[in-house]
Amino acid sequence: MKMIPALLRALSAALLMIGGAAEARPAATATPALWQVKDADTTIWLFGTVHVMKPGIDWFDGKVKAAFDGSDELVLEIIEPDDPGAMGATMAQMALAKDGVKLSDRLEPEARSKYQAAMDANALPWRTFDMFNPWMSGMALSVAPLEKLGYSNQLGAEKILRKAAQDAGKKVSALETVEQQVGFFAGLPMEQQVEFLTATVDGLPEMEKEFADLLTYWQAGQPDKLAKSMNESLETTPELAQVLLTGRNANWAKWIKTRLDQPGSAFIAVGAGHLAGKGSVQDQLKALGIRARRVKE
Repeated sequence: MKMIPALLRALSAALLMIGGAAEARPAATATPALWQVKDADTTIWLFGTVHVMKPGIDWFDGKVKAAFDGSDELVLEIIEPDDPGAMGATMAQMALAKDGVKLSDRLEPEARSKYQAAMDANALPWRTFDMFNPWMSGMALSVAPLEKLGYSNQLGAEKILRKAAQDAGKKVSALETVEQQVGFFAGLPMEQQVEFLTATVDGLPEMEKEFADLLTYWQAGQPDKLAKSMNESLETTPELAQVLLTGRNANWAKWIKTRLDQPGSAFIAVGAGHLAGKGSVQDQLKALGIRARRVKE
């Protein structure tokens, strides 16, 4: 279970706001992967995103920009509320422990000490978090250290795409609601929540390398390597994979199949891990008799 936070951290970054700015760096050219699903009168683009990024990554051009510009609609996983506090309020409400057990008391003594030290190191008040279920702290620790490393969700692909869509007057819709996406974490069995939290704490020293590798594979358009980095660990926990990955991919594939009945074009942007590896959205589409074609430059 040690590598489970790789995917969960990526999902967490879509939900938690990371503020602040980082110093500018020379632009690095990226060629992230893009797929096309098409019938006689409908074109759907599938683009895998990274929810948090560092400055200086030049990705919104070439085939990706052309596909976006030619689309009528942008479809995201969720649409973040305009009020930054609304997301946090929703999460806090869904994270409150209903059984009266303090979060710290759910952890073994050694794990508790490591957890509290990690929270202190990242300026997160573990005593306040004691009122929540473990997934909330796991998410917070999955994201808080990234700001120190120069990552920001203000530079994430979803932010860039949504602003571009709004500026262009395109329709923006979502595959899931905020409540649904938070619910994937809130609905995890307590044992898996604790494992997620303790594995996140144990993985903090590798966080910088882990995200650097993820970004490298994404920028290079290498979904197979990205899948290995993000998803393979979930093969040993099929129940968790079904909830967080393959089940959602299957739902999105059905949405795409239905969308093909409507003429026009749509640019779908979801976390890159959903478009990579076994059980991906493309695999789910294939099971429905629909081919997703990789687009080359």
